[in-house]
Amino acid sequence: MALIVHKYGGTSVGTIDRIQNVAARIVRAREAGDDIVVVVSAMSGETNRLIDLAHGIDSRAAGRELDVLLSTGEQVTIALLAMALEKAGCPARSYTGAQVHILTDSAHNKARIRDIDDSRMRRDLDAGRVVVVAGFQGVDEHGSITTLGRGGSDTTAVALAAALKADECQIYTDVDGVYTTDPRVVSKARRLDRITFEEMLEMASLGSKVLQIRSVEFAGKYNVPLRVLSSFEESGPGTLITFEDETMEQALISGIAFNRDEAQLTVSGVPDQPGVAYKILSAVSDLNVEVDMIVQNVGADDMTDFTFTVHRNDYEKSLEALRAIAGEIGAREVSGDTRIVKVSLVGVGMRSHAGIASKMFEVLGKEGINIRMISTSEIKISVVIDEKYLELAVRALHDAFELEKEPAGKE
Repeated sequence: MALIVHKYGGTSVGTIDRIQNVAARIVRAREAGDDIVVVVSAMSGETNRLIDLAHGIDSRAAGRELDVLLSTGEQVTIALLAMALEKAGCPARSYTGAQVHILTDSAHNKARIRDIDDSRMRRDLDAGRVVVVAGFQGVDEHGSITTLGRGGSDTTAVALAAALKADECQIYTDVDGVYTTDPRVVSKARRLDRITFEEMLEMASLGSKVLQIRSVEFAGKYNVPLRVLSSFEESGPGTLITFEDETMEQALISGIAFNRDEAQLTVSGVPDQPGVAYKILSAVSDLNVEVDMIVQNVGADDMTDFTFTVHRNDYEKSLEALRAIAGEIGAREVSGDTRIVKVSLVGVGMRSHAGIASKMFEVLGKEGINIRMISTSEIKISVVIDEKYLELAVRALHDAFELEKEPAGKE
């Protein structure tokens, strides 16, 4: 008998029919002999509806009372799912995050989990019940309800799996696994049987929307095997996310991620002297803006151009902040562009193979795609290109690295 944590997102529990389908899936898992803990999100669209209600009172509503409001979405879902399970003859009990006692810090709207009391869940499991827990929420040391931020239900599921020492955490969503790239862009994209935590973290941070980054970090830290499965298809093994195994046959490249939400800022003609980079970046970091890729070019006249990328939503305020300090730092010009994207190759196979970057650049060059910026890590190569070339670049790279094929040596 295995202990499995299931997690179902908003689309999977978006209607009564879908909740009943989830209940039927859980009943089948119980009949197969598994103990099941289920984590659910609010029904699709419910969190946005609650946020709109809050903003109808106060457009800047945040903090404790917003968490009290937003946590009600998952409370509805756990009750309905527990009812559906009981009707199907499967004993079940629902719990809010506070009732399970998922202890968090007091950072409302973006709390982090500190500890989980698994005693109630274990008693129910020993009694033959399915445990249904509200995702996305917890309680702080003062007894106040907290929420974990967008996508926090994935983190709840992984945290419960870690606390219970579950055999696997299964994330059910609207796709049947992790693909080599977005199938909507490349029809030949292949579902991966396995991918490492390290690769999945890179994919998630670079634009892949399959899993929330914090949940992958948590799973890697506590060695919780993750599996991505479809809640709308009955068969298929999904994709297992685990540690790198020496027996695994690794492809050079596991996947191609891309991010459309990029914007580029350039500060031109700045004196090349100590402290300039700090002054430029502090102007945007003071706005709580995260900087991604950075390139600095030094000219022969002791002047430098400083270019970096930010999230597209942060572009206007970052541009305004840089223009405000341009005179102070002696900049000739401040400019920017929102018509850019980031395309990235990801694969642990890069560690032991040379020539990946040169092949990537060759492929893009043959397609007439100019590279604006480059960033690398041990298992990743990212480039910034013009937005209009995104799909062409992804398809060309997918073909060039033959990602539609299974790795050599795979049975």
